[in-house]
Amino acid sequence: MLLPGNPAIDDYPSGHHTQFVTTEMDDEDTIRQVVDKLAEKYPEMSRNEIQPVVENEYNGLAGRPVRDYLSILTERAAKKRIRKYLKREG
Repeated sequence: MLLPGNPAIDDYPSGHHTQFVTTEMDDEDTIRQVVDKLAEKYPEMSRNEIQPVVENEYNGLAGRPVRDYLSILTERAAKKRIRKYLKREG
């Protein structure tokens, strides 16, 4: 499945290429990148604790028309939840 807005390779002038990726792979990459960032920012939490928070926030945003900003919105929402959790625990 091509991502919306990715024209077929024939639509590009010769010499230009486009990358065809499934949405599922993009989703996994985005989640992994956000988990990586937050694991670095919050070393007191394990990746296993961060991952479900990120997945939950991502899934809440994924169906909305914000695809271009999904990574940053997911990161911000997950950060907010992690900070709340750490305040309660600390």
